Amino acid sequence: MSLSLAPRHSTLITRHLKELKGNQAILNCSACHSLDIVSRMDKLVEYIGVFNEKYWLLVIALLVIAGVWFGITTLLVQIRYIPDMFKVIVEKPSDIAEGQKGISAFKAFTISAASRVGTGNVAGVAIAISTGGPGAVFWMWMLALMGGATSFVESTLAQAFKVKDHASYRGGPAYYITKVWKLKWAAMLFVLLITVTYGFVFNAVQSNSISAAVVTSFDSDPLITNIIVGLILAALTAMIVFGGVQRIANFTQVIVPVMAVMYIVIGVIVIAINIDKVPGMVWSIWTHAFGIREFAGATLGTVIMKGVQRGLFSNEAGMGSVPNAAATASVSHPVKQGLIQTLGVYFDTIVVCSITAFIILLARGDVDSNLTGMEMTQNALASNVGSWGIHFLTVVIIFLAFSSVIGNYYYGESNIEFASNSKGLLNGYRVLVVLCVFGGALGSVPLVWALADVFSGLMATVNLIAILPMGGIAVALLKNFAEQRKQGLNPVFHRDDVPGIRGWDGMECWDGSDPLTHR
Repeated sequence: MSLSLAPRHSTLITRHLKELKGNQAILNCSACHSLDIVSRMDKLVEYIGVFNEKYWLLVIALLVIAGVWFGITTLLVQIRYIPDMFKVIVEKPSDIAEGQKGISAFKAFTISAASRVGTGNVAGVAIAISTGGPGAVFWMWMLALMGGATSFVESTLAQAFKVKDHASYRGGPAYYITKVWKLKWAAMLFVLLITVTYGFVFNAVQSNSISAAVVTSFDSDPLITNIIVGLILAALTAMIVFGGVQRIANFTQVIVPVMAVMYIVIGVIVIAINIDKVPGMVWSIWTHAFGIREFAGATLGTVIMKGVQRGLFSNEAGMGSVPNAAATASVSHPVKQGLIQTLGVYFDTIVVCSITAFIILLARGDVDSNLTGMEMTQNALASNVGSWGIHFLTVVIIFLAFSSVIGNYYYGESNIEFASNSKGLLNGYRVLVVLCVFGGALGSVPLVWALADVFSGLMATVNLIAILPMGGIAVALLKNFAEQRKQGLNPVFHRDDVPGIRGWDGMECWDGSDPLTHR
């Protein structure tokens, strides 16, 4: 007995078979498309990496030249005036208007620290060590020492040429480039670079690191977790960035010190647990710094470059970002903010970055060499204190990185206000910041960090070329500050104290109108 299908059934089966083949073809096509996207992404990261290797030779040269030159001309201000750094950070601000307090030196410090202390100190140091070896830590320290003088100069200049706005003061490279060099196009170039770098790229880095930490902590599905984390971060960012600089300052002055202290305490505990290994660790950093021994194939050039790149991303000395925060403070002398921001460089790199490096290099047992960034630091901490260390670091990095998002946002806001008073433009920028925070949580880690290196290098180039010939202004202000200190006075500045210097007429906030500048 033969079995035959009715024509209608035969047609249905044939149609289903065609649909199955079509669906398989679609799946195959989708898989090929996904692989193609990944391949192109890898190629893009590779191309950007090649550009960074070449371009960063120029950036490193500029950083070294600026650090050495400013160190010489200021007679090592970054070392001689360390006691004064701690004195001026606790001074009270003056009133901007009737009943309206200005931003204190400490609040301005925390705004800059909010941007400095973040993923660069945790994920960035891990990347430096994984790609450049322990020697990269030494070059981060060297950058901090040289960069202290550079940070002093750029922050002092920002204070000298700040302007008054409705809520506080604002200033930065765009302002002193315009007032001293009268080059509006160069100022606008810097505005574009810092807005893209901090508002978009660096904020994507911060949210990317937060999502990576959460995924590691909860061992959850990356895609779903990243989407949830991105949405939460975007919502919180929107709530704060539409509140203004005072809300930013109030948020950061609480969160940054608490989280930083907690992280430092756990780092000290790790050092205490492994105190017998510390001499060997220090020797390893020293020997690898000069290529005496190689680590994971790292050459001397790679060691130096990775140390400087991650160090600059972390402490931002010379990039022109911190001056935007320094300018917000209501202080009696521009040099005071220069000293405070130099202290910020030391706190960021010598203290916080070193803690991360020690946690990784003192790890008990081997840390998976395939790990990098946040995961490496989390697993290294867990090897020392137990699995709870992973979750502890997740909490710390959530707050540190999110405070960086807020600090980064402010840098863009300050510069947009320099370019235009358009509320629509500012609100458009705020919306894009929120979108980048969300997108960063979903993005590729290597691509995000590669772009961060590109834009931080470009920013530093513009700022360093601008301030190298302006160092004499900062030196004149430092001399005025030192003379008053010798007389036992609390230094107070008036622009008539240093007549004849370039840009004298641009020191509009130092004409004696600020109550804090009255002798």
